[in-house]
Amino acid sequence: MDAELGEPAFEQLRSQLIDAVRNGAVAAGDKLPTVRGLATELHLAANTVAKAYRALEEDGLIETRGRSGSFVSAQGDATQQRLQRAASDYAALARELKVDAASALDYTRSALGIRP
Repeated sequence: MDAELGEPAFEQLRSQLIDAVRNGAVAAGDKLPTVRGLATELHLAANTVAKAYRALEEDGLIETRGRSGSFVSAQGDATQQRLQRAASDYAALARELKVDAASALDYTRSALGIRP
């Protein structure tokens, strides 16, 4: 956050998250840090981060899933949204089961019938 920009911190955070989604640094389905966690990391008030998250939710860029947290919204048509959610859920399961990324991708390739 740059206090000399003259732009409110919540708006700077909102813009940075939008840019992160656009440039692929944050993908659809990615879980965002908690409001408190991000506030601590950025040395901001929790209300400032919450305000940015609310604005992003109103824009349709993120979605809050109750106690599960806030996630980057799936973009595009309904088919794409379902696939993005399924991929996100699969990645979460792989992490939960402590399966490394290479093995998780191998399982996916196998399920799709893609041969190495």
